Amino acid sequence: MSRLLPGNNIRLLVCGVQYFPALEEAIDLAHSEIFLETYIFDADDTGQRIASALARAARRGVRVRVLVDGFGARNFEETHQHTLEDAGVHVLVFRPELGRLSFRRNRLRRMHRKMVVIDALTGFVGGINIIDDMHTPGHTPPRFDYAVRVRGPLVSRMHIECQKLWERVAWATLQFRPRLPRTVHYASHHAGTVRAALLVRDNLRHRHDIEDAYLQAIDGAVEEVLVANAYFLPGRRFRQALIAAAARGVKVTLILQGRVEYALLHYASQALYGSLLSQGIRIFEYRRSFLHAKAAVIDRHWATVGSSNIDPFSLMLAREANIVVHDIGFANELRQSLRSAARHGGRELKHRQWTTRPLRERLLRWLAYGLVRVMIGLAGEHVSRHMRQKR
Repeated sequence: MSRLLPGNNIRLLVCGVQYFPALEEAIDLAHSEIFLETYIFDADDTGQRIASALARAARRGVRVRVLVDGFGARNFEETHQHTLEDAGVHVLVFRPELGRLSFRRNRLRRMHRKMVVIDALTGFVGGINIIDDMHTPGHTPPRFDYAVRVRGPLVSRMHIECQKLWERVAWATLQFRPRLPRTVHYASHHAGTVRAALLVRDNLRHRHDIEDAYLQAIDGAVEEVLVANAYFLPGRRFRQALIAAAARGVKVTLILQGRVEYALLHYASQALYGSLLSQGIRIFEYRRSFLHAKAAVIDRHWATVGSSNIDPFSLMLAREANIVVHDIGFANELRQSLRSAARHGGRELKHRQWTTRPLRERLLRWLAYGLVRVMIGLAGEHVSRHMRQKR
């Protein structure tokens, strides 16, 4: 795992109702540079609000760079791009969609990060896209998710990652530009007492960083593992780590999505529930609203918040960003929030009830699981071949 940096101030932001006011305030205070990366940039009221803040910043001379994903923000060109560019904002699109009916194996390799860096002094990272909490088509609002605001030395690492990805996408989209000037003065002063690290996942040097950090923390757990994840389809190593923790007496609790968004992935995930429940792992399906969180707390001092789901799409294909925090105060705050979500919005699954569900339901789950594994296998084969060609 990346080295933990001391001296940070980390503020937990629960849902967009806390995140967007903090983000807008930071944008309005920017005086030199803004990087904003997001998978979705919607045209709803929140999207308009953040787009307006970015345009205001650009008009007063701030260098504003916005990177969106070509699939998640596939309507961005029609909704925001031209207005932002007219205001002076620089916009790049990661892997633009060439056609909705096309299928390419690398189509699953998305830019799923949600990260903002302002003046290399203030950063935001988490799972919250630029979309209103109440905008949940087909689902019960509000969207339930987390982000963090970061101040202190860790922001310099966030800035470097944003700058590196911007340059790579500029080259990949044939916008041949020189490397961005390294003129930003990084914050080296301590803004707090929290030790934290930024973890990214890409298809180069950091292919397993986020998963490895989870596995290291779970393997070392002695008391409790508490995980909330919207899209949960872990590989064998991850499942074995959870089962081994439960076997040595660790209380392992999973808070997972109880509502169907992507049917194939939803039923594929449920195919694993029986084996986990049989080992004493508690599973709560969150049904109060739309769960989008990707967070965990282990032994009340290790915590993570970010964009990475625990599924093959995030852990093998997408570009992701998580922050890992070693701090009792932050971990307890997140833990209390997660426990409240399970208590007030979750329904606990029982092993006996789960294993006696109708046969057709169990067959549907395993069929979905097999189809997802085939899709991931095809995409993974493409990634591996691509990496071999680059060596």
